[in-house]
Amino acid sequence: GAILIYFFAVVLVLAVVLFVIPLSALKVLFRALFAFLFSWGVFIVQVFWMPLIPSIIIALAVGTLWFFMPRIWLHNIIMILTMVSLGAVFGRLVSPWTAMILLLVIAVYDFLAVRFGFMTWMAKKMESSDSLPAFVIPASIDGWKTSLKSPKNAAVPSIEIENSPEHFNHSILGGGDIGFPLLLTSAVYFSLGFNSALLVAAFSLAGLICAYLIQSYIIKGKPMPALPPIALFSLIGLLVVI
Repeated sequence: GAILIYFFAVVLVLAVVLFVIPLSALKVLFRALFAFLFSWGVFIVQVFWMPLIPSIIIALAVGTLWFFMPRIWLHNIIMILTMVSLGAVFGRLVSPWTAMILLLVIAVYDFLAVRFGFMTWMAKKMESSDSLPAFVIPASIDGWKTSLKSPKNAAVPSIEIENSPEHFNHSILGGGDIGFPLLLTSAVYFSLGFNSALLVAAFSLAGLICAYLIQSYIIKGKPMPALPPIALFSLIGLLVVI
């Protein structure tokens, strides 16, 4: 319950901030906040197998590098490290069923947010601020070297999974589409062991692939919430291992 309250409170505060305060005034603030969060994510990944001081130095260096040079390839690598850190930390604190219920509730929110345009609006705002809590998949290999601050990236509309031929430049996969399944996988690992966690992770990946196939071949590039199919497949995986 506390996790859900915290999540929706963050979403509400973020929406109000994006609506009220001009983006020009938020760019540096958001970039600094993301740099801090990314540094934390890199630190958590390292501190379990490296000495404390080198872990802090490397984490701060990576966060600073992203702040000044947010290349898409670097952004995606740091995003996955941060998602893994979040899953590892919070997965130890919740049971598998708590994580599953959280995933299902967020999946409903994801569906409604995309259906009524809130997710698209917020993603556009965040992308225009040069800070995006999502994975960016360019259309070409050269696109991986592009900066998030590139004008052509800022001009492209954003949705959770975008693959529209009219303005295809890159696809976007929300960080929560990876983060919440990782939370579930981590919770399963700490409660039921590695093999069970691996199976749940495989089902979650199957859900992500299903979302991509639906978005690409059925709804033809229209906005697609990825979490509902991910949550459904994750639930099946959890039922298999319980």
